Amino acid sequence: QVQLVESGGGLVQAGGSLRLSCVASGRTFSSYFMGWFRQAPGKERELVARISSGGTTYYADAVKGRFTISRDNAENTLALQMNSLKPEDTAVYYCTAGSPLKSMRSNNYDYRGKGTQVTVSS
Repeated sequence: QVQLVESGGGLVQAGGSLRLSCVASGRTFSSYFMGWFRQAPGKERELVARISSGGTTYYADAVKGRFTISRDNAENTLALQMNSLKPEDTAVYYCTAGSPLKSMRSNNYDYRGKGTQVTVSS
């Protein structure tokens, strides 16, 4: 059974940092795009960052320069380092895995975790 399990969310003040982690199990994701999506109440789901098996990255403009995505193919893990957090970063963050045949900017994925809440207070 494929599982993606996120951790590391929480409550932080604006300007603070959090590090999200995701552990994948049930299959090897080394060839997949791995990424983070987020969804705030009343808003559309949005792609935050994605990383290819070779380490090529994509970031949404809203987080560029503040967030860093990384992966460990041997450990089947994914991380998102979030610095200089803003109240508008408040959302549920989801770890995802998707086919490398699609665009790095695709809004689709094949697997998704249950999410971890990130709340940034002003």
